[in-house]
Amino acid sequence: MDTIACSSCFVDQGLRLDAEQIGIAGDASCPNCGSTEGKKLDKSFLSSLAYRFFVWGSFGRTEYGGAPLIQFNELQKTTITPPPWMQADVALFESLLGIGFFYYGPRLWMVGEIEPLKALESLKERPKIIAKILKTYPSRHIESNRNFYRIRKDPKHPDLHTEFDSPPNPYLGSGRLDSLELPILYASPDLEVCVHECRVTAEDELYLATLVPSRVLKVLDLSVIPDESESVTEFESLDMAIHQLFMAGKHSYEITRAIAGAAKQAGFDGIIYPSYFSLLRLGLMPLRTTYGLSHRRAPELQAQEESFTVPNLAVFDRPIESGLLKVACINKLVLSRVAYEFHFGPASF
Repeated sequence: MDTIACSSCFVDQGLRLDAEQIGIAGDASCPNCGSTEGKKLDKSFLSSLAYRFFVWGSFGRTEYGGAPLIQFNELQKTTITPPPWMQADVALFESLLGIGFFYYGPRLWMVGEIEPLKALESLKERPKIIAKILKTYPSRHIESNRNFYRIRKDPKHPDLHTEFDSPPNPYLGSGRLDSLELPILYASPDLEVCVHECRVTAEDELYLATLVPSRVLKVLDLSVIPDESESVTEFESLDMAIHQLFMAGKHSYEITRAIAGAAKQAGFDGIIYPSYFSLLRLGLMPLRTTYGLSHRRAPELQAQEESFTVPNLAVFDRPIESGLLKVACINKLVLSRVAYEFHFGPASF
């Protein structure tokens, strides 16, 4: 390993801790600071540290999408203003990597300037785009040998199967897809996502139902990257519109509920949709790009990008009551340990 720095070189505690996470332990002296205790970094690790801290660490969400506020490359000089405790650290990156840090002006698709998404926000144009969604995204069949999980917190009768059905009427209209007109049973094949999305705490009594279809389910799959012409840019992409829609918060629910209602009218039993926590579950930065171009629009990267989505299942109406879904078993769920993974970014610049 051609060490050029180590974690002990940094003054900023966040940078130091991030460097300890990605660096390599070794007894040799650091050629930069002389420490034998710091985790060692070669040029590749140091570049990764710069990206992780300054680019990913400065990522800010907007109403739809988001973008990093800082970027760096070898062609520009540093124009950001780091806080006093970070000035020596920035100078170290400049010296060892030959880079400069600057304020990033993102391409506007990254912050929601996508034509189909803007049309979905318009009550007048929304039906046309939803019709295109139903036509563009594939229909899937879920066989009766597939398992899905549903968690309940503090159910009154945990051994009663209907406790795991869609919520009663007074509780409808608070989720991403359900409404007063359309109850939704939310489930997931990923147990960790299921736990996280239920916002569980150590005080909750948790019960887990394993659900299986009683017949083949016909569902609309919004978790995949649909076929679009290679000439379609991010600004025109229906995929990018759906991707950012399911990344967004509660202000997007009116649109997603309208999609669910249209899918129900079109004869679907439910929807497969990307979990809001997909990227957090997998530890990935949102909206990955190369030279401002989305990886989702690159044909050679689309299979990989699809694998970064955790698909959830939303089944219409009350499928346990109707017999569409069966409760295979019910278990008490015991939280035995909680662990967090994190890294850092600049608080000001």
